[in-house]
Amino acid sequence: MAGHESTAPRSAADHGQVTATRSSADHAAVATRSAADHAHAAVTRSAPHHDLAATRSAAIEDYAKAIYALERRGGEAVTTNALADRLGVTPGSASGMVKRLGELGLVEHRPYHGVSLNEAGRRVALEVMRHHRLLELYLVESLGVPWDRVHEEAEVLEHVLSEELEELIAAKLGDPTVDPHGDPIPTRELTIEERATESLQALVPGDRGTFTRVSDSDSEMLRFLADRGIAPGDELEVIDKQPFDGPLFVRFGDDVHVLGGALARAMRVEVQR
Repeated sequence: MAGHESTAPRSAADHGQVTATRSSADHAAVATRSAADHAHAAVTRSAPHHDLAATRSAAIEDYAKAIYALERRGGEAVTTNALADRLGVTPGSASGMVKRLGELGLVEHRPYHGVSLNEAGRRVALEVMRHHRLLELYLVESLGVPWDRVHEEAEVLEHVLSEELEELIAAKLGDPTVDPHGDPIPTRELTIEERATESLQALVPGDRGTFTRVSDSDSEMLRFLADRGIAPGDELEVIDKQPFDGPLFVRFGDDVHVLGGALARAMRVEVQR
């Protein structure tokens, strides 16, 4: 009887220990499975991106960006010569890189008809553009870098920016939609809203509109505008236009500014009709 009484406590304790051990093991297994499931899902979602990213170089990303810009400007396939001119390389170099882009499955290329981005190539271009434009805005708003200096910095950093840092920058800036020069920032889903605009140079006296964006590639033009307090978002009216690619006289607020033909071509306007 005493033996029976001494055995019961040990049995209960053993049962509790076994239960606790099983419970801990079960929870650990569930947690492990859950972590593995999340990791597998993340890898599955990002695998195509990382496989392609592993084969990409800064040059490939630059070519994708350039083809995107030239396609948007001309509305058709891009010639090798036009691509070479934009990137400052020889036509032979451009032709060799176009072949490489084709091998990576980023472009459609028909000899003597030009090259165009396919969906995969377009996503590469938009991803790098998102990096570039977020970086430009971050440098201006968070670090106080003048808007005429951020393009060169972003050209370097856009190729090494991680997705995690991209998200932190976007959150810090409040998920912005345009960069300091008015260019639209692609969304994290890699879509982009390109609103219809016209070159300021194409407008005639009496035309009114909103200055929406300007090329970021010429720092002297950007400094000229900044010195005169002209920025994207400003309302304007064309007062006069000289012939033979002459300057435009444009009112911004209470001031009339004289803008040369090259600068006017670089400025885009949403025209009021």
